[in-house]
Amino acid sequence: MANNLLGGLMKGLSGLMPQDDPEIKILNAQTAVSDLEEKEKNIYADIGKEALSRYGDEAFPDATARLRGIESEMKALKEELDALVRAKEQDEAAKREAMDRVTCPQCGTVNDDGMKFCRECGSRLGAAAKVTCPNCNTENEPGVRFCGNCGTKIGE
Repeated sequence: MANNLLGGLMKGLSGLMPQDDPEIKILNAQTAVSDLEEKEKNIYADIGKEALSRYGDEAFPDATARLRGIESEMKALKEELDALVRAKEQDEAAKREAMDRVTCPQCGTVNDDGMKFCRECGSRLGAAAKVTCPNCNTENEPGVRFCGNCGTKIGE
């Protein structure tokens, strides 16, 4: 895949270069050969899949064993990838929660960890609470100065 990306990038860049340059001619020829090799590989893969479906696993025991090994390895790697993605999401959620604990729900100032009150406006820190508009009772995000529904000034 990275090879395809690099090849596509080089092919795109070669179109900007003088086409009579020997280096560009070589690059274009190498790209064309790579493209054909990729097409050839895909055709062989299609032939193999067709043969396997037509003649069954028993006709190709060595290839089938290698294929099953790869499938097992791929399954394990996908599970590992899923676990890594979940861990990253949990880490990001923990960072957001930590940031919410130090961000003032009234004025939006980011305070030092461990502070209980905002250093800017004196409001109590903790979980950000929605701010209700005194005019229309619409809930607004913490730190807003004006209601998003009716425009009434909220807070100070």
